[in-house]
Amino acid sequence: MKTKSAYWITPLISIALLSVLLFSVACNVSQNRDMALSGSRDSYVLNVYDKFPKVPLPDDNPLTKPGIELGRKLFYDPILSGDSTQSCSSCHMQRFAFGDESRFSKGMDNINGERNSPTIINCAWQPKYFWDGRAVSLEEQAIGPVENPIEMHASWKNVVAKVQRSEIYPSLFQQAFGTNHVTKKLVAKAIAQFERTLLSMNSKYDRVVRGEDTFTEQELRGLNLFFTERADCFHCHGNILFTDQSFHNNGLDKTPQDTGLEKYTGRKRDIGKFKTPTLRNLAFSAPYMHDGRFQTLEEVIDFYSEGLNNSSTIDPLMKNVKKGGVRLTKKEKADLISFLNTLNDTSFITNPAYSNPFENPL
Repeated sequence: MKTKSAYWITPLISIALLSVLLFSVACNVSQNRDMALSGSRDSYVLNVYDKFPKVPLPDDNPLTKPGIELGRKLFYDPILSGDSTQSCSSCHMQRFAFGDESRFSKGMDNINGERNSPTIINCAWQPKYFWDGRAVSLEEQAIGPVENPIEMHASWKNVVAKVQRSEIYPSLFQQAFGTNHVTKKLVAKAIAQFERTLLSMNSKYDRVVRGEDTFTEQELRGLNLFFTERADCFHCHGNILFTDQSFHNNGLDKTPQDTGLEKYTGRKRDIGKFKTPTLRNLAFSAPYMHDGRFQTLEEVIDFYSEGLNNSSTIDPLMKNVKKGGVRLTKKEKADLISFLNTLNDTSFITNPAYSNPFENPL
């Protein structure tokens, strides 16, 4: 599913080279950038500007306006949980970039999970889902939480029966899929359609790339740190999505208690590896890391600067681990955070098309 487009930003970028880049970028942007959607009622197209790769979509679940609208309702409806109190949005809140401010997300019975809920940002491009990559499609991802004993603590048989009995859903399924017969597969397809529309591409960084804005001197210094060996961020976060979509042991623990990818693959070499999160919208998505151990960006930068832990599966990209990290100065840390803050997209967390339809119908 991963698209191999040439959208990497060249490391060792200088101010002069950046200026050339900005003037050369074509600004093929939707007029309705907040919505990021266009098309007829039956067929929807996700419009992204030209530095983004083509959006990969499954042949058996094309985007449609009725499908997206149905998925939005299901995403926000607690009907999917055992006691009808917990929805997808309970752990994936728009104001937190569709993540969770709690370190460990709570499920239906007010029980803490073991991880922080990952954000849902530009997920249409992701080849795998969850921190450990155990789902290979958005449709598969949407199925898991319903029967998870901590999350929604339900059975799909009962959930499907509840949705089928509802006053609103059979007709919405008819509009979206041509049948009023509710199934687990169609519920997952609808939710996946809505989630694919959750696009964030109007940060200051995006506006600069499109030639609509300019960086401050501090932001430029941070950019140069980010895309060079000095801060060494670009190996895992150096493309337009700001994630390589891969899995790494980034030196959080000498002996990982949560083994991450290894739980899914069973391979010892995968112990301590977790999915690389996007760096977009960091201002809204604290706490950070799979277990939410860091509350602030300053803590994250300090960790990569001087807090790395060595282990048998440490990623080779963490080549400064013997020194504890890249050893940034106080000024460099401030510059780097200044650049990271250009990746925040306020329109993403305020877009009414992504909001609760029961509170804010369009």
